[in-house]
Amino acid sequence: MTDIEKLIDGVIAREGGYVDHPADRGGPTRFGITETVARAGGYAGAIRHLPRSMAETLYRTRYWRTPGIDRVARRAPVLAAELFDGGVNMGPAVVIGFLQRALNALNRGGADYPEVARDGLIGAGTLAALDAFLRQRGAGSEAVLVKAVQALRGERYIALAEQRPANEAFLYGWLAHRVGVRA
Repeated sequence: MTDIEKLIDGVIAREGGYVDHPADRGGPTRFGITETVARAGGYAGAIRHLPRSMAETLYRTRYWRTPGIDRVARRAPVLAAELFDGGVNMGPAVVIGFLQRALNALNRGGADYPEVARDGLIGAGTLAALDAFLRQRGAGSEAVLVKAVQALRGERYIALAEQRPANEAFLYGWLAHRVGVRA
């Protein structure tokens, strides 16, 4: 199983401490946690003083357990790492939607398993499709699914930069440090 603590350490290392980039619509962050997310998690202090332990708790709950990525990790730990990192950066529902899209595109017209709802939620249908995909396609199938999710992430980052030129300030870093699995 994926070691969530290593994944959290990796995200915090990439995100750094307190950051307040003028082009970032999310506003100031600490350890990659926005003020909005910190407030939703019960933190009332200044974001620049958010304790690392609180950031770790938020990552563990909001980006790992609540969206169900922990359940993916039991089946496909490398995929789970990609979903976790993507969920931190663009929201769990978005990256889970990428997984669902990829599963639907890879089901050989429904011959391997039924289409899953593209609802951004890891439920019984998504997990059943994932299990069937891994079983049907065998060795190497997890790596292919990870590549599909990475491709969709990369496309989204480029589209974000095209739609809002201020996002070009982040595009190189997104592609260099966010598209790809990290431990």
